[in-house]
Amino acid sequence: MKNRFLSSLALLIAALFLANCAKEPEITLGPNGKPVDKDGKPFNPYEPGTYDHFKAEHDYPKTSKIWKNDQLLPSTGPHNSRLVFKKDIQRGFLMNGDEVVIDYPISTGTRNFPTPTGTFRILEKTVNKKSNTYGTVYDADGGRVYGKEKYTDVPEGGSFSGAPMPYWMRLTKDGVGHHIGNVPRYPASHGCIRGPRAVVPIVYKKVKVGTEVVVE
Repeated sequence: MKNRFLSSLALLIAALFLANCAKEPEITLGPNGKPVDKDGKPFNPYEPGTYDHFKAEHDYPKTSKIWKNDQLLPSTGPHNSRLVFKKDIQRGFLMNGDEVVIDYPISTGTRNFPTPTGTFRILEKTVNKKSNTYGTVYDADGGRVYGKEKYTDVPEGGSFSGAPMPYWMRLTKDGVGHHIGNVPRYPASHGCIRGPRAVVPIVYKKVKVGTEVVVE
């Protein structure tokens, strides 16, 4: 009798499981490669707050939103972190091993001033950094000279104020680094990798001189 009861219970559980599976909406991918329902409307099958859910949103990777792994962030530091920047999707990643800790928007160099790709090491860290090359040009009377932005453009008697690059992390000897800056959702810098004010100071604390940086 006991065995018959257990067998019946197992069959009932299996039937309920199959019924629930049958009720799940079929997941297909739309033209942008993101999940849509049977009517072609945006559909995110993942649990809100998870990284899978964040990436499945239809405005990713163009979104300016930031995702953080709040459980992994406290245990991530200079001893186990690395950075990955993907130019094709304009996103930056603070990594702990192979796990994403923070996924955030970036803006890399334009076609005329491309950000180099490859594997680098952070060479220098400076909280208050100003550019030696680009910034604001003033004439002899202290007025701004619009259309000029390099220190070599300074007229006689004028002056130059380097563009601020807070929380500077140098990647190359010729002046490419990661820092706080304007982050439109497209390449817009002179070669540096700009990041949002809400994220870069956190990243700055989690890395050290020597931390690996991969730019793809």
